[in-house]
Amino acid sequence: MSKVRSALFVKDGINYLRPFIAISVLFFLWGLAHGMVDALDKNFQEMLHLRKWQSSFIQFSLYGAYFGMALPAGLYMKKWGYKRGIIFGLILFASGALLAAGTAPFESFLLFLICLLVMGAGLATLETGANPYTTKLGPTATAARRINLSQSFNGLAWVIGPLIALYIYGNQSHAEGEKMFSIILPFIIIGLLVLAVAFVFMRMHLPEITEEDENLMHGSESTPDRVDVQNTYATGEDKLTHKPLWQNRHFRLGVVAQGCYVAAQTGVFSYLINFVTDHDMHPRFDLKYAPYFLSFGFLLFMIGRITGSILMKYFKPQRLLGLYAFLNCLLLPVVAAKFGWISLIALYGVFFFMSVMFPTIFSMAIRALGSQTKRASSYLVMSVAGGAVFPPLMGAVADNYGMASGFLVPIPLFAFILYYALKGSEVES
Repeated sequence: MSKVRSALFVKDGINYLRPFIAISVLFFLWGLAHGMVDALDKNFQEMLHLRKWQSSFIQFSLYGAYFGMALPAGLYMKKWGYKRGIIFGLILFASGALLAAGTAPFESFLLFLICLLVMGAGLATLETGANPYTTKLGPTATAARRINLSQSFNGLAWVIGPLIALYIYGNQSHAEGEKMFSIILPFIIIGLLVLAVAFVFMRMHLPEITEEDENLMHGSESTPDRVDVQNTYATGEDKLTHKPLWQNRHFRLGVVAQGCYVAAQTGVFSYLINFVTDHDMHPRFDLKYAPYFLSFGFLLFMIGRITGSILMKYFKPQRLLGLYAFLNCLLLPVVAAKFGWISLIALYGVFFFMSVMFPTIFSMAIRALGSQTKRASSYLVMSVAGGAVFPPLMGAVADNYGMASGFLVPIPLFAFILYYALKGSEVES
């Protein structure tokens, strides 16, 4: 165990295990929010009589905030540091949740979407800081394993999120003035919990990663003796690039790949409940049990994160990413074919094989960027806005051609991720 800890969290004699645990709490919190929100599409379809593409504006608001907030969050952290940025993100997150609870009696879908924008701004700020910070808490060679491990806590929270949604589904009221009452208690609890975590972070010491630290952690051409073959991952050595940020091909294509991934993930996550409750599906399940199915999918997602982190000890991350993307391209047509239980199992397979994609693409895209890492991270978090654009498109296909057919739409996105894993992620000298 001590060898594993050393390989993951010790860099130049400094043990980063404690700050890693603290940052992993953040991964849990935003996973909890996403897991619960992704379970609510069907709830609003039922309560407010919305079509699938209309309810998908839940994801549009939450993920759209990433596009507007990620770059300002990165600039804020560049000036004030990771710790202050994280606290700021937690306060925004809590404010959005408490506003959602406070405005629920108005039964306004538009007001709820605005509250989700505030929450999304907080989540974008947290992700802008936490993802790159995790990669720095140890040797460069184990960065991909470290971010996958922290994302496993995120996966655990995704499992719990839909179970919170069970309370919302189980306390639905069709009475005028009470249709959205069931969201009040869960959002109050989340808001207060996040505020408590913000208070803890205010009193906690977190090591600040300076630009010099980033240069050393990524390797530098001016100090080649610091780079050895074992401290590389993917092809070639991770020497610091001196190119302008957008001239780095592995970063540029990484932004596109991350946008494709989040778009596909959000569509799949958002419509699983619609899939298992659809009138054209056999078997078809009652709506009140549907969050259990989503929670099980997130459990497989979490297991995939954990096993993926272990497999990266033996296989290069880009090869594992390519294999998983290829398998999803094969499974989605099976989902769309409406083969009953086989299609449902295939859909759960998609959940499992999506698991390592976000953290692996992230860590591959920011390699060798040195002092440009914070800004690069901001653009990668901005690409999460793909999750805002894609669900309405997938919902429109589902409204017109059936829910199962909607699961054909993500295939080109996984195909691009396959290309990025095989060719696009290589760092050019």
